[in-house]
Parts: sequence; structure tokens; C-alpha cells
Amino acid sequence: MSDYAYINGKFVPEEEARVSVLDRGFLYGDGLFETMRAYHRRAFRIDDHLERLYRSCRELKIPLKMERKELKGAIGELLEKNDLTEAYLRLTLTRGLHTGSLGFDTCSSPTLVITSRELNPYPPSYYQKGIRAIIASIRQNSFSPLSGYKSLSYLAYLLAREEARTQGASEAILLNSKAEVTEGATSNIFLILNGKVSTPPEHAPLLPGITRKAVIEILPRLDLNCKICSILEQSLEDAEEVFITNSLMEVMPVTSIDGRKVGDGMPGPITRSIARAYQELVEGETSSGIK
Repeated sequence: MSDYAYINGKFVPEEEARVSVLDRGFLYGDGLFETMRAYHRRAFRIDDHLERLYRSCRELKIPLKMERKELKGAIGELLEKNDLTEAYLRLTLTRGLHTGSLGFDTCSSPTLVITSRELNPYPPSYYQKGIRAIIASIRQNSFSPLSGYKSLSYLAYLLAREEARTQGASEAILLNSKAEVTEGATSNIFLILNGKVSTPPEHAPLLPGITRKAVIEILPRLDLNCKICSILEQSLEDAEEVFITNSLMEVMPVTSIDGRKVGDGMPGPITRSIARAYQELVEGETSSGIK
């Protein structure tokens, strides 16, 4: 049975799925994307993902006319068609076909593609022992108009990830021009310092992650608060614990940065308790009504 993709209102076998070579996403990286994780055949926090998508469309003037309810329905139907319970979902939206003019007012029909895959989770050892990260040589551009958007113009982050890979690490941490921590190449970052949780502010700049938001939400249930503040590079050396988040990895402990141990070099108790609380949140929101 073929996997299906959703393209502009139609479900088609993936091997038949086509996007024009004149699409502005292909030509200019002119578009957005969302990555989601489905549990029990339900995309976790789908409303938050779509809120971020539609807000970005408004601000970047991408004329997505599809109603949210219809888009949610398409995501659910794709999971059904591909018979996926635990899944990775990617939604890609571009401004549409290039018509010969670079002006936004010439594009009225965006290209919308949704694909899904069976989830290939991170190895359990990553959570048991933590991962290695580096501080990327690439700096986050505080003046970029794309900061805070999940844009198809992703090359800077890919370069940072490749730098990490060549050094035997799993993630790259980006600093801004003030040597302040912003985010990971594919994640948001949290530190525990003196027993307190902190994370950089959105204006660092960083992408306001959906998992980041959920973690901040559950901290008070653990008698923890999150201090959202500027974090200097030195704090990465001083931190007792560090963890990163995104929709696919959930809560991932970081136990080495640039070859230096974080804390005692093992996932710390606060990180472990937050990870458990996040998994309980996910289970509570996605398992209701399962037959």
C-alpha cells in the first residue's frame, strides 16, 4: 500500500506527488513549515501549531485561505489513510507559483503539502545518558526578519547542525551577537542553575516552540517556575542541568557541551521530572477516547 501525501486539497500516492519547479518555496525558500508528532493517531497540540502557522501567514502575507477546521481534518485523514498511530507529520506551505514578479501581490494560491511517516524515535540511550551539543560558530542574526518564524529558509540551521555532526555532537546551540544563548539549531533550550529553570526570551531571538510552551506550562505543577531571561554563554558552563525540546524529541537532556560535562555528566533530577511530566501531559491530551 502506498503512503499518501496531501497536496492542495487532494490525497495522492506519494510517488505521484508533484510540486512545480516554479514554486517560490523551491526557488526562494519563500514559505513556512510545521513539524508535529502524533500519538494515538492525534497530533499533539495541533491547535498551537496551527495558531503559529496562521499568525506567521498573516505577518508574512501568505494568503492561506483554508479554514483551520478543514486543515485539522486533512491532517487527521492523512493519518487514517496511512494507518499511522505514532507518527511524524510535516506541513509545508509556500507562497505558490512564481509568476514572473517577485511581488507578494502576484501570488494568490499557496502550495500546501502535508506528509506523514511512522515515528522513528530517538534511541533510549539518548534519554538515559543525555546527548552532546556544541556551541555553533554561526551566530543567530538578531536583525533577521525571519527570526521567530519556522521558515523554509533553513540553511543557517543546517550548517550549524552539520558543524555539530562533524564534531560528534547531536545538536548545535546558537548564540547571538551579544554571546547570549538563543536556541538550538532544531530545538529550544532550558538551563537549571541553582535549582531554578530558565530559558531565553523570544526576542533573543528564537522560534517560540510548541514543546517549549508546554514545558513552561507544566513547571508550576512541579513546584518550579521558569525564569524567561537573557542567558550568557558562561551560564552553559555553570548550569547544573541543561535540556532541549522540540515536538519530536520531547524533553532531551544535554550532558556535554563543547566537550565539557554539564553537571555530573548525567541527566539531572529536575530534567527527568520535567520529562515525565511532559509525557503525562501528552498521554492525557491524546489518549482520551481511545477504544
